[in-house]
Amino acid sequence: MKDIHQIRTLGELKKSGYRPKSVKQELRDNLIDKIRRKETIFPGIFGFDDTVLPDVERAVLSRHNILLLGLRGQAKTRLARMLINLLDEYTPVVAGSELNDDPLAPISRFAKDLIAEKGDDTPVEWMHRDQRYVEKLATPDVSIADLVGDVDPIKAANLRLPYSDERVIHFGLIPRAHRCLFVINELPDLQARIQVSLFNVLQEGDMQIRGFKLRLPLDVEFIFTANPEDYTNRGSIITPLKDRIESQITTHYPASIDIGRKITEQESRITPEQKAQIHVPEILKNLIEEIAFAARESEFVDKKSGVSARLTISAYENLYSTAERRLLRNGEEKTTARITDFWGVIPALTGKVEMVYEGEQEGPYVVALNIIGTAIKKVFLQHFPNPTKLKRGQERDPYGVVKAWFAAGNVTDLFTDLPNKKFYLELDQVAGLTKVAESTDAAKADMYTFAELALHGLAEFEVLSKEFVQTKWVFKDFLTGNLKDEDDEDMRDLFN
Repeated sequence: MKDIHQIRTLGELKKSGYRPKSVKQELRDNLIDKIRRKETIFPGIFGFDDTVLPDVERAVLSRHNILLLGLRGQAKTRLARMLINLLDEYTPVVAGSELNDDPLAPISRFAKDLIAEKGDDTPVEWMHRDQRYVEKLATPDVSIADLVGDVDPIKAANLRLPYSDERVIHFGLIPRAHRCLFVINELPDLQARIQVSLFNVLQEGDMQIRGFKLRLPLDVEFIFTANPEDYTNRGSIITPLKDRIESQITTHYPASIDIGRKITEQESRITPEQKAQIHVPEILKNLIEEIAFAARESEFVDKKSGVSARLTISAYENLYSTAERRLLRNGEEKTTARITDFWGVIPALTGKVEMVYEGEQEGPYVVALNIIGTAIKKVFLQHFPNPTKLKRGQERDPYGVVKAWFAAGNVTDLFTDLPNKKFYLELDQVAGLTKVAESTDAAKADMYTFAELALHGLAEFEVLSKEFVQTKWVFKDFLTGNLKDEDDEDMRDLFN
């Protein structure tokens, strides 16, 4: 028996036993098959297993059009694109048809005329599922002609046909998406009068162009994405359109550090050479994710805008690049990423958070440092006792030696581009710091990372003073440092 994909004519297709099937039915049948086979349906999507994905599967089983509603960076578009894997691998179309006509259920004038002329000899082509995905970003300048179509005067002139003839129509994206998945991203940005043009397509499956009495029973699976912020800032989804979209599914950000790390490490573009040269301790990978959580909870950040998962991805890439730049400048072969390297992560934060008024007053750089500081405090408390809540009568302050060393007037300068040996020497000179790091369950290879975390953590809890001066972090005793700064300021005022 001839392989069905080798069929080249309508007659052969009829003999093969092929039966037309709607897009929604295709999606449903293939999803049922994958569930029965216990296959992974949405590989690479993490954190939605018990929330979003079951809703998507229920919508597909119900043959619904879908609205994915969520803040930016919540994998809405990625999820929509993955639905293409639920289509049949190949589907037959009338050769040359711009509307992807099913040979056994044609809808266009072209396909109907061709079949009437050639009958069983009508040529058939096979369309791969990758070609059955159409995506459009909704912008205010999108017109009805773009989506639905319009009369083409040039076509009318060339074919010598009146404007009343169906053959002079230039079809838009939606008719060309017949038997396909059609995704409209950022739906609220579409003008209200343009949204109205979708009513008939969604409800009755037909459409009109320029008043033509044209019925095209389109077969399209619509997937819309929208950000709730858009409902107030730029536009809204008109109520009758929302009513016609059968399933509205709300997405969300990762609920845990582990899920966030999976997403970040999967999506980040880190070269094998970078991975071979630069060791990023697990604790710093967690710190990257804590930055995103801290940003979403920050009083300076607009919570309605959200904090995209792209923040952690960019921050992770910047962390590698900051360590790599330091390695290259020092002529070293290998290095370990440091908390000091997070100064290079700041550009990944400043462009990815929308600030409230108070944040604007503080400035993006200060807000970024504040967010990183909050994340450091949280990671610090996962490994060290809280220095502000030490029990009274405790035999020994675990940070006592470190505090005494700084109280004696000692200062630690951690330059951003310090070579490995000098960086380690700078930490080694702080009395008691090594013992503090050894009190944790840190691996020997990460001991200096924990020592550095102890310094930054103590500074965030105001046990020590920390400031970024040009290209270095300066650590000193909190009280002595503040008094010295006040004395310096008094002297400047005196001379001024």
